[in-house]
Amino acid sequence: MPERLFIFIQMEFPWALGPPDGRYLIRDEAGAEPERVVVLGTLSPGSRRPGGGPPSARRPWLARLSPGRRRGIGSKASPDPAPVATARATIVDPVSVAVAQQAQAWLEELDGEREVRAATAVLNRVLQAHRIASADPYAHEVSPAQALVIRAGWGEGEQVAYGKWVHARELLWSQIERRSPGRRRTPRGRSAALRPQERLAVLLGAHEAALMCEELILRARLDLDHGRLAHAAVELDRAFAAALTELPAEERQDLAIRIAELQKLQEGVSDQARLALPAAGGEPDEEVVRHALERLEAALRARSAAGFNLQ
Repeated sequence: MPERLFIFIQMEFPWALGPPDGRYLIRDEAGAEPERVVVLGTLSPGSRRPGGGPPSARRPWLARLSPGRRRGIGSKASPDPAPVATARATIVDPVSVAVAQQAQAWLEELDGEREVRAATAVLNRVLQAHRIASADPYAHEVSPAQALVIRAGWGEGEQVAYGKWVHARELLWSQIERRSPGRRRTPRGRSAALRPQERLAVLLGAHEAALMCEELILRARLDLDHGRLAHAAVELDRAFAAALTELPAEERQDLAIRIAELQKLQEGVSDQARLALPAAGGEPDEEVVRHALERLEAALRARSAAGFNLQ
């Protein structure tokens, strides 16, 4: 009898994800059939050092230095980067396909963005549960853009149970994202308005301090993007409370209209936060939360767009 085949999305990251290696069954409710199987494995670093070859081959600039200028540069002063382990996460559909032709048809018709985002959401569910179970605040979710490689493919049951496959092809996330017509603009896409390098110099040089609302809004965005609507509503309420104290205090006339808009939205945001609490017996409105979050993000982008004083 031929071995059953299973389709999967696989991602590799250059750090330990947190949960121990193994197989994790994801269910939507207790007692239900698994919706996905997540296989986590750690790939040990190879014995070959990154780059290979002699120091001068790995670092062309080193060969150009005169002996006098190279004084002090040696194996201890300039060590090669320490090799790191790679975490491999394979998100498997537990419903098998009958023949390789079915799996190939799935691969050829693959909606890369939808499948990769869905697989990432499943993986992040495991990582969030690990963070809570281990009480480790430094364990964090991942995004497809952080993956070293993303694959889609299929394999036999025993193979995919160990993160291996019969056939797979790599998906380039940067190309998938660019082709998506309705995608939300990523932080990289907003960099012209955010001026991140300039802002980084300002913060590190102690020319100004980060606003409390800036950190809170990032947490709200993370929760909303990962489907944790109640968490996002509560975080956003705190972000609004901080922003409507911090932004008016700067006395920026160019932000007056945006601040007034946020003030009009604040009551609705607070209502959504109350609905997020278990005792309220309700559920936040995702559209209200999303709209308010986007308006606060827009206000903070406008604040950065004018530039910063480095004097």
